Amino acid sequence: MEDETTARRNSARLAIMELANMISVPMSLNAVIRLNVADTIWQGGSNTPLSASEILSRILPSGDPENLQRILRMLTSYGVFTEHLNNDGSKRRYSLTEIGKTLVADDKGLSYAPYVLQHHQEALMKAWTLVHEAVVDPTSEPFVKANGEPAYNYYGKNPEMNGLMQRAMSGVSVPFMKAILDGYDGFRGVERLVDVGGSAGDCLRMILQKNPNVKEGVNFDLPEVVARAPNIPRVTHIGGDMFKSIPTGDAIFMKWVLTTWTDDECKLIMKNCHGALPVGGKMIACEPVLPEQSDDSHRTRALLEGDIFVMTVYRAKGKHRTEDEYRQLGLSAGFPHFRSICIDYFYTVLEFQK
Repeated sequence: MEDETTARRNSARLAIMELANMISVPMSLNAVIRLNVADTIWQGGSNTPLSASEILSRILPSGDPENLQRILRMLTSYGVFTEHLNNDGSKRRYSLTEIGKTLVADDKGLSYAPYVLQHHQEALMKAWTLVHEAVVDPTSEPFVKANGEPAYNYYGKNPEMNGLMQRAMSGVSVPFMKAILDGYDGFRGVERLVDVGGSAGDCLRMILQKNPNVKEGVNFDLPEVVARAPNIPRVTHIGGDMFKSIPTGDAIFMKWVLTTWTDDECKLIMKNCHGALPVGGKMIACEPVLPEQSDDSHRTRALLEGDIFVMTVYRAKGKHRTEDEYRQLGLSAGFPHFRSICIDYFYTVLEFQK
């Protein structure tokens, strides 16, 4: 019994040491992205194992291969790289795993690399040291306490940050939209579709290409956002404020909107959607949905970690929600019918019908 107790205690000590040093993981990911390691190994699909020295020679005129190898070894333990050893163990080479391949730019220049980078910019890192403040004083999020203004305002004043966020969202949203278009049939019969928070209209463009029955798409976002949106066939760009009114349509689509707002703010957005829809019309929201039970699966961890990110950066009381919490929000906004469709590995399609 004593040996078992000692083993459990030792395991717990190891676990807390890993958790304490966990910052090494995202910061090392940042490093390999900034150094363009993934694309250097991938080389158009060859994925030939390379040593740290070989990688470094292709990306920098000089540098420290030993320190790069230390980073690669640590990320190998988290499944980003595969380590290949000589028979005598004298030389280590590295190739990309499936996780590592998500950092490689596709033919449109999209990858998950900007998503990693945008999470760990200096302004956001300052907010992370104040996460406890969300408990002490939830009237403003840690980002505001660290930087003096809300994240969206801050982004708007920093073109580089805003551009990185846009690239990050594109890298994540394109595969998600492909999953929706392949697995969700809720756009059938819709003739006028409104995309709330549609930014440049990329998602609306994809929906219209797949659904010729949609005769008109309305890209609705802040005036300064739609002012920069390109011309898209069958799409009208309209600027406005979703908290005041939303353009009418047979269906209203939104992606990653509700999760950054409080319950009361979500109710107001949803009530405005309800007022813009005919009887039988649908509000289609794509959001992260928390499981009822907490567990240690990658999906649950990613969802719960994303929830803390929202609390820290966007709104102290903005949050990821469970399916039942979304159902109750829908009822409070006047939507009697609700269904949840899990299509993507991470996000869920929530359908509210008037």
